Amino acid sequence: MSKITGKEYPISDIFTSKFEYHIPSYQRPYAWEKEQAETLFDDLLDFFKNQSKDDNYFLGSIVLIKEDDENKPYSEVIDGQQRLTSLTILLSVIASLISDVKTRAEIEEKISEPGKKFIGLKPQPRLFLRSKDQPFFKQYIQDIRVDDLLLLNLDDNNIFDTEAKYHIRVNCEVFKKKILESFIPESDDFECFVGFILTRCYLISVMTPSQTSAFRVFSVMNSRGLDLLPIDIFKADIIGEIPTNLQNAYTQKWEDMENDLTRQGFNELFVHIRMIYAKEKLREELVSNFKKTVKSKIYKSEDFIDSVLTPYCKAYNTIRRCDYTATSDTSKRKKINDTLGWLNKGFNYDWIPATLRFMVDYCNDSDYMLWFLKKMERLAVCLMVTGQDVNKRISRYCQILNEIEDRKSHSITSPLLTVELTDEEKKAFAQILDGDIYHMTSRYRNYIIQRLDSFVSDGAASYDEKVFTIEHVLPQTVKKQSEWDNLWPDEEKRGYWLHKIANLVPLTRRINSTAQNYDFDKKKKEYFQNPRTGTTSYNLTSQVLSIPVWTEEVVKSRQESLLKVFKDNWEL
Repeated sequence: MSKITGKEYPISDIFTSKFEYHIPSYQRPYAWEKEQAETLFDDLLDFFKNQSKDDNYFLGSIVLIKEDDENKPYSEVIDGQQRLTSLTILLSVIASLISDVKTRAEIEEKISEPGKKFIGLKPQPRLFLRSKDQPFFKQYIQDIRVDDLLLLNLDDNNIFDTEAKYHIRVNCEVFKKKILESFIPESDDFECFVGFILTRCYLISVMTPSQTSAFRVFSVMNSRGLDLLPIDIFKADIIGEIPTNLQNAYTQKWEDMENDLTRQGFNELFVHIRMIYAKEKLREELVSNFKKTVKSKIYKSEDFIDSVLTPYCKAYNTIRRCDYTATSDTSKRKKINDTLGWLNKGFNYDWIPATLRFMVDYCNDSDYMLWFLKKMERLAVCLMVTGQDVNKRISRYCQILNEIEDRKSHSITSPLLTVELTDEEKKAFAQILDGDIYHMTSRYRNYIIQRLDSFVSDGAASYDEKVFTIEHVLPQTVKKQSEWDNLWPDEEKRGYWLHKIANLVPLTRRINSTAQNYDFDKKKKEYFQNPRTGTTSYNLTSQVLSIPVWTEEVVKSRQESLLKVFKDNWEL
């Protein structure tokens, strides 16, 4: 068993020739955001101001693959990158604010080894980030060019082409602002604060020469760094199992996918992959369940990355970005991407695993892909508006996953059966659509009205949730002896039709409450159409503009017509 040692070091010893920190290429990038940097500084400042000078501040632990020998400084950082990088940035900012050459050199030596010619110690940084970020980090942070860094425009994607570079720049600004708000540079208080950081702030360095042992420690330790996502554990485990000569290549594949999806999106992908394999609700911690349900079925880590992660990442990108390109038929491609767009508006993502599974197998069959996505959208909306809970939704989608796995020969001529609605589901769905749509939650009714408008339009309308609203034609409040009261004298009938689809129209602006009760002609002119063009963005609303009088017969006929649109398009 590999020996594990732990020693407590002040920052002044953490950044010396005892340690040469290297961030492995398979590690996640530097990811501390402004909030974490502010918390670090505020905690240090508060402790410095309010605690006894005999008290020391504990910064947490770092986990290293390293020989327990100060003459062998090479240290592979398994956990602690976020704090080591942030502390280096803080020290660089401090050095940039010191004009005295000798005093500044004391800080510079913590950031970079100046070298000692006669004992063969070469000049070099104390910390080496991943290869994508190290040149930038050295140029601006380790070479103490803080002012130049802060002049760079954060919107310049050519410079800030990785998340790490962006966070380095932001946190550098945070630390400088915090220091200047709290101290006068080179004052006695400032120098005492710097001394406190170097001599009274401690890290525990946990060291082991074994990668396996280090990963085990990394997986269970609770640190003060950025909260780990499950993908960080997966990455350590999976990349750690790959032969050393292949690790860099597979690390690059992993990081390209993670950058493409973002960390959060990449983590979501693992949740969906687990569902594809497990076909049941997650009832335990994700990491251990993933190992049991997914990784245990795939012998080699290389196979997992090549045969599972890579194709599913590509499919997930297509789904999230609505960017299906596997056909030269532009009309069909648009229909597929439009349907993906509607699926992504559905407010839960239980449909994604089955869709991922289908897309990986049938991505190049655009006819079958379009058929499946239309059926999937109909099912997703049905489950949503009929109020099925998460357990029922998962169970329903797992029927599709099981059929995909069991029926290897399904195709457009013999398609999947489980993605179809049952007769009971069709009946329940139709009843909801014929009911009081306005009583749904706003996001559900918005979806239904927007989808209906898309069915009756040429697809030109856009639906901006920030300005989208749904209004009643027959108003909710009818004044006595008004035109509405004369047209709709029966209060019970008004109540029956008030909140149904036929009496609802989409708008892109909200008018004052008085306008909602205008007579029909005035309402059309001043409320339902653009005052400059006399038109509206939505076909559902245009239909209303052409109606001379809003009577019960008109609403009843419109209700039947709109329900037929749903039934035709969703095959109810």
